[in-house]
Amino acid sequence: MTTLTHRARRTEVGKNSEKKVESEEDTNQDRSQDNEDTEDSKDIRLTLMEEVLLLGLKDKEVLLKSDSPTGDVLLDETLKHIKATEPTETVQTWIELLTGETWNPFKLQYQLRNVRERIAKNLVEKGILTTEKQNFLLFDMTTHPVTNTTEKQRLVKKLQDSVLERWVNDPQRMDKRTLALLVLAHSSDVLENVFSSLTDDKYDVAMNRAKDLVELDPEVEGTKHSATEMIWAVLAAFNKS
Repeated sequence: MTTLTHRARRTEVGKNSEKKVESEEDTNQDRSQDNEDTEDSKDIRLTLMEEVLLLGLKDKEVLLKSDSPTGDVLLDETLKHIKATEPTETVQTWIELLTGETWNPFKLQYQLRNVRERIAKNLVEKGILTTEKQNFLLFDMTTHPVTNTTEKQRLVKKLQDSVLERWVNDPQRMDKRTLALLVLAHSSDVLENVFSSLTDDKYDVAMNRAKDLVELDPEVEGTKHSATEMIWAVLAAFNKS
């Protein structure tokens, strides 16, 4: 399960184009993450699940550090399930249960229902998607086309910049939310959607850097100073699936 493959139309990238990209990155490498956070605060606030779903359109135990309500129905429902579980489950087990992609008759009370549809409805309420009915011969299907293309492009550009202009070549120095989004986008097979609009030379650089990032050893990275252990635990779980 990976999107980190080269496009069929891939041509050999010359050394000059690579140097040009590297030069641009060196100039912007030390740009403060505070600027990015300030820009994002002016836009619609999305959860990571909503961002991954939006991008996709066209073993360690779970230790609950806080069960305080987040204000997001799905996240709060997830926290409630995790808190009520005894003994604790692994990250991989929770991913299987909470994505709604598996069925376990002994743990039905922990499974979230209609996850994708509920996230899509959240995006409809935030004005990013809309709801339409499409007729397929004998039945109608509900679809959710993107209406707020500005918000999607902002999200795409944020991820593109994270591996190009803002690349720091060290996951421990990356913005944690951006790192989490890259890991989830890779695991959800939507990174191709993120990088497909780039020129050939930048596409190669972006895909190779993302590939290097998600192929790091999660067990090693999770133990490093200031690492967000849960991000690497999630990557490890997806790698095993």
